[in-house]
Amino acid sequence: MTINYPQSDLTVRGDLIDAQNRFWVHLAAPGTWLTGQERVAIATEVRNVRNCDFCKVQKEALSPNSVKGTHQSATDLSTVMVEVIHRIVTDPGRLTEAWVRGAVDNGISDGAYVETAGLVSAVLIMDTFAAAIGHHEVPLPEPASGEPSQYTPSGTKRAAAWVPIVEPEDLSDADAEIYRGTTAAYIHRALSSVPDTKRGYWDLAVANYLPGEHMPRFDTDLRAISRNQIELIAARTSALHQCAY
Repeated sequence: MTINYPQSDLTVRGDLIDAQNRFWVHLAAPGTWLTGQERVAIATEVRNVRNCDFCKVQKEALSPNSVKGTHQSATDLSTVMVEVIHRIVTDPGRLTEAWVRGAVDNGISDGAYVETAGLVSAVLIMDTFAAAIGHHEVPLPEPASGEPSQYTPSGTKRAAAWVPIVEPEDLSDADAEIYRGTTAAYIHRALSSVPDTKRGYWDLAVANYLPGEHMPRFDTDLRAISRNQIELIAARTSALHQCAY
């Protein structure tokens, strides 16, 4: 399929459409720890969150752990996977390391958790963009066949974060491209234990925001609005989501 937005009168940049099409191909393909079918099911579940009454109860509770119930699922993903997806979408500000470790202890590997988190974030980018221009969500791609690669960089370790990451000093020659063109800030390290997911997420994110080389520059005219306007919107959005941006 080719992504376009026929219901919108707005002109969408060609490079942004290209990045969205690349991500849809990336989503449908077998990943590192998840099959193409599981990855597309994750996207389906992201969209189903709005229909989940239990998510609303958890969100409104003083503590999400103080309420009992079951998420309303639209897929055959495991219960713990559905919990991970729904909580990342609806209540990320109250996630804890203990919650992450609980998910891992209950059947999701560290790698699968990282891959899921990256996919959830990228699907939200896609769907938020469509909503922002007044368009319906882009139909999900058909999953591709094949098996996950199960590749883990040799320098992966769990120390500075809730999940394993690859610190720049631990990069092997085979994984040197993980931080190429970036400052290796922790936002870049977050998905580093699953390089394929990191590449897919950042390819899409950069098209929606700014390439790394433009980050230190405030005189850029790369986008239709100024850099100051971009950062004002980013900061306000982050504050509303209780993000440490």
